[in-house]
Amino acid sequence: MAQDTKKDKKKKKNSMISQLKQIFAFTYAEDKTLPWYLAAAFFIPVVIAIACGFIFTFGWLSWIMTVVLGIMVGTLLAMMTLTRRSDNVGYRKMDGRPGASAAVLTNISKAGFDFPQDPIWIDPKTKDAIWRGTGRSGVFLIGEGDYSRIMKAMSRQEEEIHRVTRGSAIPIYKISVGHGDKQVPLEKLQKTVIRKKVKLTATELEQLKGRLNTLQKRQNALNMPKGMDPTKVHVSRKALRGK
Repeated sequence: MAQDTKKDKKKKKNSMISQLKQIFAFTYAEDKTLPWYLAAAFFIPVVIAIACGFIFTFGWLSWIMTVVLGIMVGTLLAMMTLTRRSDNVGYRKMDGRPGASAAVLTNISKAGFDFPQDPIWIDPKTKDAIWRGTGRSGVFLIGEGDYSRIMKAMSRQEEEIHRVTRGSAIPIYKISVGHGDKQVPLEKLQKTVIRKKVKLTATELEQLKGRLNTLQKRQNALNMPKGMDPTKVHVSRKALRGK
């Protein structure tokens, strides 16, 4: 049993190291300044810890503990820096690609958020697309494409939603993803969604999902097979990182 436990720990450690190497390679390919940022994030806390030992004339034990703390803080900051810059590279790679919004939003796992990968509406000619998601904040309509066209299409979807939620005050948020004045950039989309105030209880959210599922069954304009997206709009962030 002890040997199996050691083997499991070793596998997890190797797996973590392998993942970090992949994330570093993925990020460094697009961000050549990454090593400098990682070095600064790690060494600045360590240098500060060493300097504090000399300034405040700590004893050897206190000085060693302070340096160890500096190393731990530096490691944490370096990990955070790597994650953030890797995310930035991922967003840049996905930006403008069909389905990027869905790839970002399906990663949300808090406050009951649910964003399916398949769009609820697509314009066959322009490839403008709309995704509908739910959360305890309300209903979200996320659009990709020309702002004026996508807002008109989302307004039609909003009317359909109002028909099945009539009599309630459930908020419906319409968000157009892009770089226009009234649009939300891809890298800010997740934060924009999460920051909305909670309006529904868990029970109310389940009732809302049931009504929207009923609505979806009625909407046969696209005639999509279940679980499929014929326009291939899904973009996987893990795939972009080489995982």
